[in-house]
Amino acid sequence: MIRFLLERPIAVMMSFFALLVFSAIVFRLLPISLLPPIDVPQIVVKVTYPNASPESIEQNVLQDIREGLITLNGLEEMESKAGSEIGTVRLTFDYGTKMELAYIEVNEKIDRLTNSLPKDLPRPEVIRINTSDIPVARVQVIPKADIDPVEVSLLAENVLKKRIEQLPGVSLVDINGKRERIISVEPDEHALAALGMTQKELIDAVQAGNAELPGISVKDGQFRYFLRLATRVDTPEDIESLPVRSPSGAIVPLGRVANARYETQEMLGFHLFGMQEGLVITVHKQAAAKMNELIPELKKSLELFKNDYPQVDFALTQDQSSLLNAAISNLQTSLLFGGVFAFAILFLFIKDFRIPLVMGISLPTSLLISFLVFYFFDISINIISLSGLALGIGMLIDNAIIVLDNITRKRESGLGLFESCVQGANEVMGALISSVLTTLAVFVPLVFLSGISGALFYDQAVAVAAILSVSLLVAFVLLPLLYWLIFRVGTRDVLRGEPSAFLKTLRVYERAFDWIFARRKIALVGFFVLIPLGLALGLLLDTQGLPEIEKPDASLEIDWNEPISAAQNRDRMLGLISDIKDYSQAEADVGVRQFLLFDGDNSIQKSLLYLLFPSEKEKDEQLTLLREKLGKEYPLATFVLGDAPNAFDQLFSSNQPYYELRWKDLSQKKPVPAEKMEPWLESFPAESWEPGPGLQEESSVLFTLLPDRLALYQIPVSEVQEQLSRLFGVYTITDIRRFGEITPIRLRESQERFEDLLRTTRIYASDSTSYALGQFVDYRYADQYKYVTADRGGIYQSAEIDSEDPESLRAEYTRWAADKNLAVEAKGQYFADRENVRQLIGILGISVLLLYFILAAQFESFVQPLIVVFTLPLGITGAFVVLLLCGATLNVMSAIGLVAMLGIMVNDAILKIDTINRLKEEYAAELSLTAKQIREKAIHQAGKIRLKPILMTSITTILALVPIIFSSGLGADLQRPLVFAVIGGLTIGTVTALFFVPLMYWFFDSMVGKREKL
Repeated sequence: MIRFLLERPIAVMMSFFALLVFSAIVFRLLPISLLPPIDVPQIVVKVTYPNASPESIEQNVLQDIREGLITLNGLEEMESKAGSEIGTVRLTFDYGTKMELAYIEVNEKIDRLTNSLPKDLPRPEVIRINTSDIPVARVQVIPKADIDPVEVSLLAENVLKKRIEQLPGVSLVDINGKRERIISVEPDEHALAALGMTQKELIDAVQAGNAELPGISVKDGQFRYFLRLATRVDTPEDIESLPVRSPSGAIVPLGRVANARYETQEMLGFHLFGMQEGLVITVHKQAAAKMNELIPELKKSLELFKNDYPQVDFALTQDQSSLLNAAISNLQTSLLFGGVFAFAILFLFIKDFRIPLVMGISLPTSLLISFLVFYFFDISINIISLSGLALGIGMLIDNAIIVLDNITRKRESGLGLFESCVQGANEVMGALISSVLTTLAVFVPLVFLSGISGALFYDQAVAVAAILSVSLLVAFVLLPLLYWLIFRVGTRDVLRGEPSAFLKTLRVYERAFDWIFARRKIALVGFFVLIPLGLALGLLLDTQGLPEIEKPDASLEIDWNEPISAAQNRDRMLGLISDIKDYSQAEADVGVRQFLLFDGDNSIQKSLLYLLFPSEKEKDEQLTLLREKLGKEYPLATFVLGDAPNAFDQLFSSNQPYYELRWKDLSQKKPVPAEKMEPWLESFPAESWEPGPGLQEESSVLFTLLPDRLALYQIPVSEVQEQLSRLFGVYTITDIRRFGEITPIRLRESQERFEDLLRTTRIYASDSTSYALGQFVDYRYADQYKYVTADRGGIYQSAEIDSEDPESLRAEYTRWAADKNLAVEAKGQYFADRENVRQLIGILGISVLLLYFILAAQFESFVQPLIVVFTLPLGITGAFVVLLLCGATLNVMSAIGLVAMLGIMVNDAILKIDTINRLKEEYAAELSLTAKQIREKAIHQAGKIRLKPILMTSITTILALVPIIFSSGLGADLQRPLVFAVIGGLTIGTVTALFFVPLMYWFFDSMVGKREKL
């Protein structure tokens, strides 16, 4: 085939030019994202029910929603959590479920459930979770001094949001910290009492004054006109001029008995930027958009905003594109240093500038054509796919070096230029195809990991498969063609002999080879002893998910566990920020967050603080002081203080605890009361545990109506309930609606203590006699459960257990629960991790089998593939040694480095064995040689032939990675464990390919020879 293609150089070159043109076009169309657009198989139904307790939300809302959604297709888990005024139902589906259809189905079922839910309940929100939901940046909007924050909120909602949404690539703009204007109506209780009125007459007057006549029209001859009441109110002055009629018939303006005015609605949450209150706008990108183009456009818009709206300060924070830029920078570094060092090593070992020129053309060509594969497999350019390309580039350089070296060797042996190109490529074709297939045998099965890990490996596997497949096309078609085209121009003399540097290296190798083969049995035993010792080093390495990277930012997530207001929460956060020194940026979301996509716990008592420091040293110092301050001044608060989560952390973070033991009361469908639960927990078997959400308590006030007094004074229960809701709740009289703007008219809540209000507020009996409201209401302080948690089986309570082996006490948990008539169940990330490990072991086993089958087909032998398999532990040993010496950990990046290193090692071993087999066939024609002589001659000669490509591939790869060790920044921190693993593995791997593979070949071939004699 290669001969056929080389005989048609113009057709081949034009075909490659066409591929390059199409690839360049496709490259401009590919989306550039931080992460692949993965559909996380979760949907959250969020309920907002003002003035409702957790028990009320569970009984009246969440229970019906769970029962209505339990028949969803593909539903795996269902969890609900009811808190004060907020409830959530989290639906987890089987991975692979079409989330677009699931989202539509959930919304349809919610619509059907609407009639069975409370009438005053707003429609539950349905939130679909996607990696695109992670904002790419946050825009801070801070009003300057003496600027009305309500006006700034209107600016952000009506202007800034729409302008940002118009930027190409923006999918959603979300806002937190908005302030809304309302009209408050504050009754004058003394004036009302003097006129014999109640708040009811005042409320009826406002509602009547804002009435509409929808859809009513009158006919006037041949014309028809729609009616509109001209009495509708627009301003507080309009409200105060409304007439109010007393029971005695007296009519007075509403302004005589109440005060109406504009006010800012009471905030349930705030956003802080430094020590200032403001708003934050989160920007989310479209799945097909290019992040590296979106962020510069966003920055340009901010500069325009600063000029257009000088009354507001703007700032861009938490720009997630830094991670993507780091990945792109790493790829560029790999290409640059890989090309430079490959050129230097090739020149050193081959001493002809034209060969590095051939490689310089082939490398970017391979990379660009790989993006064509991205397009057809619908893969975006993201951190995961770029890491796959970075892994493939190492093997791409190796394939190019091997083909070029083999062609040059053929020329030096006396073959013509054309025949050298044909035979040089044909000779290594089978070995290179096998090496690529074995690498894919390791990567591709990882796609079948369940969950997000499998989805992420899909992008990486496609990227590796793309660049390796293209590398074969380039190595067997473009490289020989370029070699032939470049070398046929100019001198036709072939440089005979080797460069002096290589000759010195060859002499050292031959002495070492002779010394080892003179002691081959001892050397072989030594190598086999190294395998278990080296693998045991892995037990000394610490394990973690992502490598420790220099993170100058931190986050504090805190729950004060006290019944404080949002304003008090804000003041506490301002106090914390003021005590922190040397920070570059600080922003906090305090209390209830207004984000549409927020699917966490919305609580007035919770806050999230983000801090950015100039360096990690200042961060560690300030976090230590902050931790001490919180422990000393707020002992009731629970908090998580540490590194701020990046996009990877947000994607992989699980909302479920590590190990959670749940129990349900079999005698009733409600939580076990606290007074009954506390003595039970004293005998709980676990030593170290934390109460789950269903056991957490908060202080509350319980009102109890006195029915005997209500009956005695003939006061309806509904009258008392309505009066309590007006006193202590958010009571909306009506809304003023004008062209999409809604201004609520609300009864102003009194700021007095509730005991005083119960004593001073009057309620009227049927005979118009008034009584103090407190006569009919009793109250007491009590600790109540903060949340009510439930799953598809009903309400449960739980304990989160902190133990290295939490399952060891499973039998004791069961006995503890059985004595109390409780059904017990264990849940948590612990089981998901075990399942992932089990799957990973199974997949790696399949990968080894695939690798063995591919090599058995390549070598036509069941024994020789074992030589390649035995080289893998030695490479892993080298990687472990370097990781241990450099103080690195075993993490995701070092694991990827291990896979990349093993791919290169396998490549060298395959080529060595393939060369020995081919030489054996050639030497077998010499009748004067015995089988032992043929074997030893082939092994020795193959070592010399493959010494140059093995050294070149290893040295170029190692030297290309060395600069990353001495670099700084996020990208270098991420890649450093990968570099340590590759350098350590290749250092040992080179020795393995040079000496261990020949020893193993000699051992197995000798065994086969003895068996044949027998």
